[in-house]
Amino acid sequence: MSGQGQSPYAAASRAPLIKSPSLHVPAPVEMPPDIHPLPDSVIDYFVYPFTLEPHIITLESSRRATLAAHAVRREAYLRTREEEKERRKREALKRIAPGFEPQGGLLVPTKRFSTDLHADNGSGSHSGSGPDTPDTQGGHNRTKSVMDDLVEHLAKLESGSS
Repeated sequence: MSGQGQSPYAAASRAPLIKSPSLHVPAPVEMPPDIHPLPDSVIDYFVYPFTLEPHIITLESSRRATLAAHAVRREAYLRTREEEKERRKREALKRIAPGFEPQGGLLVPTKRFSTDLHADNGSGSHSGSGPDTPDTQGGHNRTKSVMDDLVEHLAKLESGSS
């Protein structure tokens, strides 16, 4: 590049352009002064076979009735499908947490009455301090729950700090 004012297309400006002989601008069309796009009377264009109208009306009403029946069937199918999904979801939740109902209130523990002797006692206390100590009245082993573990751990921490 020898000059600063030179365009990158400067070499193309000296190339001769050849116009294709097949391309040309058409001559404008001149309309005769006496041409009119519509006739004086358009009544001839309003020809309608009214004999077809009852046929079309009955077809349209049957088509609408069919569409309405299909819409009702589709809505019923979608409703049953949604209810089935909800039922399966409730069953899965009941397998995980029996008695749980999503629309219901809170789960409240209920006391179960049994015919065991320690249930008649009312307090349910046992004589031993360990989790595997047999109950004095029933002779059954009591398993430790998470809450029992927590209480014992807190009691140990409290006794160790004092």
